[in-house]
Amino acid sequence: MFGDLFDEDFSFISNNHWGKGKTSKPRECEPPAPRDFTNLSGIKNQGGTCYLNSLLQTLLFTPEFREALFSLGPEELGTLDDSRKPDAKEMRQHDVQELNRILFSALETSLVGTSGHDLINRLYHGIVVNHIVCKECKNVSERQEDFLDLTVAVKGVAGLEEALWNMYVEEEYFENDNLYRCGACDKLVEASKSAKLRKLPPFLTVSLLRFNFDFEKCERYKETSCYTFPLHIDLRPFCEQPEMDDSEYMYELFSVIIHKGGCYGGHYHVYIRDVDELGNWQLQEEEKLIEDKAGRDAENSKETENPLAVLKGILAEEDSKQIPVDQLGQKLLEKKGVSWNKKYRKQYGALRKYLQHHPQVFQLSPDANKVGLKEAHELLVELDSPGQALQSPPQSNGVPWNSEKSPPRPRATSACGHWFDLNDSKVQPIKEKDIEKQFQGKESAYMLFYRKSQLKRPPEARGNPRYQIPEHLLDEMNAANTELQKKRAECDSANNGIDLHLHLSSCYKFHNGALHPSLSWKESVVDLTIDRRKTLGDLRQAVFQMLDSWEGDMVLSLAKPLPAGLHLYQMLDGDELSLDGIGVADGTDIFVWNGKEVGGTRVLAGAEHEPVVLNVLRLAGHNEGGKGQHFTEAQHTFSCSTSLGDLHRALAPSGGIVLRNSSEAAADDVLHVFILPEVPEDYTVKEAELKMGSLLGLCHGKAPTSTQLFLYFMVGSDPNSSPEMEIVVEETASVRECLNLMLQKCGLSGDNWHLRRLDWCYEAGEALSQENATLKELNVCRGDTLVITEGKLPEKGFLKIPIWWLRPSSHKKHGENAQNQVNGLTCQMEALQVSAGTASPEATHPAMELCYAGRIEIAGEASLEELKLQALTLPCCQEQVVPLPSFLRAWTVDSKRPGKLLRNNKQRLNDYKLGASVGICIEPLEKEENLGPHELLLRVQMGIPGERDYSDCRDLVWDISKECTTWALRQRVASHYCLPVEKIEIAKYFPERFEWLPISSWTQQISKRKRRKKQESLQSAPYHLRDGDIIGVKNLLLDDTKDFSTVRDDIGKAKQRQLALEKKKSRQARSVQEPFFLEEKLPTKPRKPEVALSINVGVFR
Repeated sequence: MFGDLFDEDFSFISNNHWGKGKTSKPRECEPPAPRDFTNLSGIKNQGGTCYLNSLLQTLLFTPEFREALFSLGPEELGTLDDSRKPDAKEMRQHDVQELNRILFSALETSLVGTSGHDLINRLYHGIVVNHIVCKECKNVSERQEDFLDLTVAVKGVAGLEEALWNMYVEEEYFENDNLYRCGACDKLVEASKSAKLRKLPPFLTVSLLRFNFDFEKCERYKETSCYTFPLHIDLRPFCEQPEMDDSEYMYELFSVIIHKGGCYGGHYHVYIRDVDELGNWQLQEEEKLIEDKAGRDAENSKETENPLAVLKGILAEEDSKQIPVDQLGQKLLEKKGVSWNKKYRKQYGALRKYLQHHPQVFQLSPDANKVGLKEAHELLVELDSPGQALQSPPQSNGVPWNSEKSPPRPRATSACGHWFDLNDSKVQPIKEKDIEKQFQGKESAYMLFYRKSQLKRPPEARGNPRYQIPEHLLDEMNAANTELQKKRAECDSANNGIDLHLHLSSCYKFHNGALHPSLSWKESVVDLTIDRRKTLGDLRQAVFQMLDSWEGDMVLSLAKPLPAGLHLYQMLDGDELSLDGIGVADGTDIFVWNGKEVGGTRVLAGAEHEPVVLNVLRLAGHNEGGKGQHFTEAQHTFSCSTSLGDLHRALAPSGGIVLRNSSEAAADDVLHVFILPEVPEDYTVKEAELKMGSLLGLCHGKAPTSTQLFLYFMVGSDPNSSPEMEIVVEETASVRECLNLMLQKCGLSGDNWHLRRLDWCYEAGEALSQENATLKELNVCRGDTLVITEGKLPEKGFLKIPIWWLRPSSHKKHGENAQNQVNGLTCQMEALQVSAGTASPEATHPAMELCYAGRIEIAGEASLEELKLQALTLPCCQEQVVPLPSFLRAWTVDSKRPGKLLRNNKQRLNDYKLGASVGICIEPLEKEENLGPHELLLRVQMGIPGERDYSDCRDLVWDISKECTTWALRQRVASHYCLPVEKIEIAKYFPERFEWLPISSWTQQISKRKRRKKQESLQSAPYHLRDGDIIGVKNLLLDDTKDFSTVRDDIGKAKQRQLALEKKKSRQARSVQEPFFLEEKLPTKPRKPEVALSINVGVFR
């Protein structure tokens, strides 16, 4: 800490970028970083040790404490080696005020028996005496207390001086029910209690009680209100013996420990005044310019910038004691030529509010319409500038504690030392006025350290860190400094030294598109270690010195080992540039050559000529079209700039081939190959996206040209039921021409077909409605998949919607065929399949009976009511007797079950944003229904007591306009069944998983600070309650079981597990039998380039 190590930073070097192939040292092995321009350093935060760092820095910058501690002999103080002893214990984390007491107690204990046994007592010990005076016999009871620090209140107190006044000037009275038992009178009497400072220490430590406990809220909190403290303070009014010399009572602030955060966590840092001027105090240039400008502005317009002085001057000139507030604003405009609103309102607020905030200066009438100056004897202090508030004494009960006889307080000047902010390992200079920012807020003063003003430092101590340091400590520090410089040099060399791999052209030959060593790889490479901060010229000179036999020009190029061999990229140029600046890092490969040829062969450098290894697969002649194991594979190397036409001529047999790019992915040692689109011959290897190790399939046929499109197509939207086929068409072909070619290839005929795109979830999506438009105009790209869909396209503005009829199922007798029942509704588990070639397929919904009725063609501008009327004209629905459309309920078909409920019969179909393949199911009702936007339709069913079954479903309409909470739903269900709320349990059914999720009545406790937070809605996770959901109800009066599941749920879960097991076994068997190519073509497609995606989200309730 002293000599060259005085205030050394214990933080370690960060952001070291080690090159590849190197093992970075642990951070603990790195030496401390050098000091910055302040010539001071902090202490590294070891993880929650900011409280310790702040206190240690304060003690270190207390010269008297530091010198007294190090004046001890080596046998008393110990040496630096003691800090490395294995029995050294690490202190646990403390509050800094608590740590201060623990540390002083530990020092007193450890210094017992040494020459410094009274160090703490001599510097920090003070005495407080408490007096209790009996009002009858005037007997004085006295009790003396020792202190090392004073703890003062913050709550309800304006500042330090007011807090001291309340503690050591104000008296506490024992009267009425609170009487004092006098020892002399031997009875309960009235008395007064007071306290005084009997002995003042040289260094006064003040702890601020920022943290309190709120008994109403039962929680801790931090006081962030404004709490001022002076730079200089006179303690005479608080002392028992005020007759001593004035200098005995004057103290000056030299350290402020600051806490930033709340009562449950935060960060400490410290403002310290450099008493011995050991640091270099200078502000940044920007701060200097701002400070100079602010100083000039303050001199030029001091009164204009200070509204308090301006208003006081105007009121002082008035004859009358009070004038109207509006008249004061007018006089300000006349005197300064600027109104209050234009000049001061933005910073100080309205004029009337500003006057109310300064009651010590201005006196307002009861109705706040008139204002005047307070009398001179009532003023606590005149504020000539905002900064003088720091020196203002407080007033308690209308009596100023400061006596008029006390001498004026000297202001702090730069001659007494500058201030620094020591924030762990970061140290920066600050201005004295920055201390005022720590009066209030979440970042505010927590501990104050004062020293007596009469403690003057000798001139020889200024700027001398070795002052009063014993020789044996200086010798230890010099030795430690030498070791530190050595470690820094080693660390600097390790951090900036890079290892380069030099490849000599004489040891290489060029063949098969890349460079290959003539000898072994180890013999062809020379390692060179160099500092990354050196220039390219230094590197070139070092290479020349290593290669004495080199003749001719020397060119250094960046190289990279590839599977095809060594390839050259950028030639290094610019000898004045640093190695780090041109991208030479640790482990970089450098090729040393003449820049033209290697072994007589011209070498092309650059990323555009990068060699690529291609695995070429040829079908075996005896088994063309067979499985993967009958392919022959061979590796070939080509440049990225090679066109596929040249590649074709180099690889193709006389019969011709088609090139396809394939990518491979291995999992569990099984090779899966996915065939990708064909590519034109005029593409280069790079444009065809052939990567290192790509597979090329050589197939019969001609490759597509650049004006042709290679497309996939299928019949129907189900990839499992229809095989995927391929076709090559001109991009200028129309949609109708492309459709005819596809129909011809798959053996279909007729004009009752149209084309659709395959969307991202492999379903038929957008229709290609413009049959005369070209594929290029519709942005159909190479590799796209089109779906041939049966049926003609509806006219523009019309929708072709499949209609389903939702039949009400009859509830079978309990116990009859329980496997096919759930919740009182007959269920069939067949999948809902709509074949492309079937006009009226029949399928059922897993929770309701769904019957396919047919398709209707209706205008998008039509209303929902018109859709219902047109649906009734279908043959399947004509037998139903429906008086009005309001007796029908319309749902969308979503995932083979009723999905979204369509409300409002007058709303247009286009407003529902129905998709191209969305169906509508119609449910007949027994009475009219017109659900509002805030009404939720649920299907509730009561459990049968003693049996795992339910009665018939009932429709329940629940108004959720006010709240959609668990308690509201329980109340609605209980009211529906005429049961007490506490005697029911409810759960939501998830038919796709055969699971019930109980809707608990537990409600989350919301703290008072979060009362505005909305209560959790059942429409969000995990319930996602929506229209049509099934709610099971248990009557606890008859059935106390909490199990909502049925027999069918158990059967459904068993079938799901069996199906998953069979799929897993099938995949394992297929991977074993067909390890190279899958017998069935997988639907996986190559990922297209990422593009911007716009999602239009509809309006949700």
